[in-house]
Amino acid sequence: MPDVIPGDGGGLSRRGLLASSAAAGGALWLLRGLVRPGGAYAADAPPAPTGFPAGVDIYRRVYENWAGEIHTDQLWTCAPRHAQDVLDVVNWAYGAGWTVRAQGKRHGWAPFTVADGTPAASRVVLLDTTAHLTAMSLERRGADGSAEVRVQTGATLEDLLAFAGAAGHGVTAAPAPGQLSVGGALAIGAHGTAVPAVGESPPPGHGYGSLSNLVTELTAVVWDEDTGRYALRTVGRAEPDCDALLTHLGRSLVTEAVLRVGADQNLRCRSFLDIPAGELFAAPAAAAGQRTLAQFVDRTGRAEAIWFAFTDKPWLKVWSVAPRRPLGSREVDEPYNYPFSDSLPEPVARLAGSLVSGAWASAPLFGQVQYLLAKVALTGDITDVLLSGDLVREVLNGDVLTHLLAGGLRSDLWGASRNLLEYIRPTTLRETANGYAVLVRRADLQWVVSRFADFYRTLLAEYAARGEYPVNGQVEIRVTGLEDPSVCGVPGARPPLLSALRPRPDRPDADTAVWIDILSLPATPALHRFYREVEQFLFALDGDRATVRVEWSKGWAYTETAAWSDPDVLARTVPAALRAGGGPGWDEAVAALDRLDPHHVVSSPFLDTLLR
Repeated sequence: MPDVIPGDGGGLSRRGLLASSAAAGGALWLLRGLVRPGGAYAADAPPAPTGFPAGVDIYRRVYENWAGEIHTDQLWTCAPRHAQDVLDVVNWAYGAGWTVRAQGKRHGWAPFTVADGTPAASRVVLLDTTAHLTAMSLERRGADGSAEVRVQTGATLEDLLAFAGAAGHGVTAAPAPGQLSVGGALAIGAHGTAVPAVGESPPPGHGYGSLSNLVTELTAVVWDEDTGRYALRTVGRAEPDCDALLTHLGRSLVTEAVLRVGADQNLRCRSFLDIPAGELFAAPAAAAGQRTLAQFVDRTGRAEAIWFAFTDKPWLKVWSVAPRRPLGSREVDEPYNYPFSDSLPEPVARLAGSLVSGAWASAPLFGQVQYLLAKVALTGDITDVLLSGDLVREVLNGDVLTHLLAGGLRSDLWGASRNLLEYIRPTTLRETANGYAVLVRRADLQWVVSRFADFYRTLLAEYAARGEYPVNGQVEIRVTGLEDPSVCGVPGARPPLLSALRPRPDRPDADTAVWIDILSLPATPALHRFYREVEQFLFALDGDRATVRVEWSKGWAYTETAAWSDPDVLARTVPAALRAGGGPGWDEAVAALDRLDPHHVVSSPFLDTLLR
């Protein structure tokens, strides 16, 4: 690795790296997950809106999402203590001509809640569900080992899984960040990574789709025509409208849900960092004898590939069900077991800071450092660091290596499911991301990843040859099953209508979703143009062999300069993907959500554009 990374004026020298502390300090929010000063409560807020319900705390606060791409003026925000408070606020908003949005932990990218730059004068009030609406209870246990957990939607997934785990219950898969609100996760159909291993039958209460598919009933704020007001309505999973509310994208306000969970399963998670991308993502015709992603998925059902930009060997995590601790595995009794990624070592943070301050051509160096950071922390192998160039050794210096090795090796972990499934803290590097689900037959899993990997590698090289480095993060690939309503245990249940994982009735053999995300630091030059080219490539796969849908919480509908902005993707491509195959889908969901909130009190300009 040379001491200066080539590029169009964006290279980073050893001297530049050592001088980049100020840049890192200016990017602390991205690098450390700290709250910006603007995110605090406003001390000099004007009087509350006229007639706002008494007893509900209301204040001014900036809304800022995970990567900081959505940043508003200080908006009216309230903290309801009870579901009745939520209802009172919605009815007040209806009468006063305001709108209402629920907000959870704001760990998302899409502008479903508010758009970037929303001014303080907007007649919108945000409901912070996480302050008080966090109660949980174990409703019932089944003779088959399953159970139902009633949870208010402001609770975090971390707390929900801990509560279920303490009673001996868990889920097959969950998103890696634990600090997501239950309501937010359900609204966008949050998922983990899991399909049945070859020969595996899931225990009762366990499934391979989204968390929304585990819901047995929910309570939402809906319009009551008889009273001319909004009311709280509890809807069972087999009842009309439930399938539209399960993944509502923020177009409704759910206060409580009941989820079915299964008997907890201990998991083993092994990390591999020695498999070349050309082998892991090999084309099916060349896969014989290779260590491919499809082979790992067949063996254990649970895998994730993290492929750092401009590196050749991804970080592959493979989970397997393991009732007893395997010999050599390290037992863990809490989640978040990759501290090297939770909080970047200071020299690595300085390097990230240099990127944010404009040294974008340092992306290859940053990718190499991220890979080696993981390799040392997970396996203890420092050989590649010692053989690297001066810049890499400057970043991963002796103090950093000593610290990483002192934490103990983490390439083979074992423990209760939640301790292995949750591994992203709010302090991790805050990147932006695009996201897509490619629905295929299980036999075509390797075809999808090989086609994508070849295109991505080639496109990244083409950009670099022009002196452009749009990606400085990583590709993340996960694999899940589709929604199977029988998992919830309610006869007559239907899959969530707007879930990216809803099966196509005309293609029962398409049983697998390959999730593809590309992460990079916000404001990276040429990033939107790069994302657009990737998006158009993936949409071109849609046909007899694949169905391509967007991942709601991430970035999509790209123009060359912005996400969620391509009018053709918004108006045609996205709805068509959920209309394809017949049966209830996009149009039925939109009609139901409009009927449940005909006055669009719980909506946003973006949602009104999308869901039409």
